[in-house]
Amino acid sequence: MTIHATSEIDLGPAEMAPPGTVRTFERNSARIAVYNVAGQLFAMDDLCTHDEAFLSDGDFDPSTRTVRCPRHSSRFDLTTGRPKSLPALRPVRTYPARIVDGRIKVGWDP
Repeated sequence: MTIHATSEIDLGPAEMAPPGTVRTFERNSARIAVYNVAGQLFAMDDLCTHDEAFLSDGDFDPSTRTVRCPRHSSRFDLTTGRPKSLPALRPVRTYPARIVDGRIKVGWDP
């Protein structure tokens, strides 16, 4: 489920999440994972909707823009948050993300 953010938060310098990596951030008791696919950022809640494992601990595949849950292997689409395989059925919340003036900015609706 994609949300429409009302504000943007600064998570730090872009060097913290170079291409091909995932970086997690905590904000207001939420854990957000930021994935860098060839310079394009994707941000989503870090908990699997099936079994609450940290998705950032799973396999991230930049070529397919997916992440695999480390607990039961559901794959999630980074662009939409939707599961691409079972057992997960519900999408993970996504957030707009971008690099602005060398900083990671993520849309946030507190």
